[in-house]
Amino acid sequence: MASVLVVEDDQFVRSALIRQLTEASYTVRSVGTALEALREVAQIGFDVVILDLGLPDLDGAEALKMLRGITDVPVIVATARDDEAEIVRLLNDGADDYLVKPFSVAHLSARMTAVLRRARGGGAGEPGGAAALPTVLRVGGLAVDPLRRQAQLDGVTLDLTRREFDLLAYLAGRPGVVVPRRELLAEVWRQAYGDDQTIDVHLSWLRRKLGETAARPRYLHTLRGVGVKLEPPAEHT
Repeated sequence: MASVLVVEDDQFVRSALIRQLTEASYTVRSVGTALEALREVAQIGFDVVILDLGLPDLDGAEALKMLRGITDVPVIVATARDDEAEIVRLLNDGADDYLVKPFSVAHLSARMTAVLRRARGGGAGEPGGAAALPTVLRVGGLAVDPLRRQAQLDGVTLDLTRREFDLLAYLAGRPGVVVPRRELLAEVWRQAYGDDQTIDVHLSWLRRKLGETAARPRYLHTLRGVGVKLEPPAEHT
């Protein structure tokens, strides 16, 4: 039974989440401020945190950064903000997923299940467990080591988030193959359905770390309406 910390200052929303998540067989604790959340996480081991952004003592985005300083527990941001730049910043700061309010508990539960599956299974970039990808994957100047969860570009180690690494590793295991977005959602995000914006956000940040852009790709190539492929640039072919 997974343990969940709900960080939400709206008592009505908080009570509804507690009731419905408990009915869904989760063990739930809740707090209404960022400082209480930090204290709870430091003292108690949770499987996942649901983090509201509009907290009374500290903005949730700042709370997320502080959480990441003390734990790698999966964090799902629950927010009324749907600004793309804000979402990108949250994902880059360590959020594992996000939901824009209002959302159903069924939707939240599905996202939680996917996040927990990735956290417990060592990452979706390693299908079938660590033994499925025992060697370093090389695509041009890229070297991706699934066992050590490390990636290098031309000998320089890349600073990737967990999700960025999972996405890169999955694509590196299929060089030159156009991977449909639905497959990425299923295998990397472990979701049967989802928002393409989630993939686009992670591709954008991954491209930046690979030193490229969507307009001038080197490794990551998007085929509109089809999917994404990773292949070496011309200088490495």
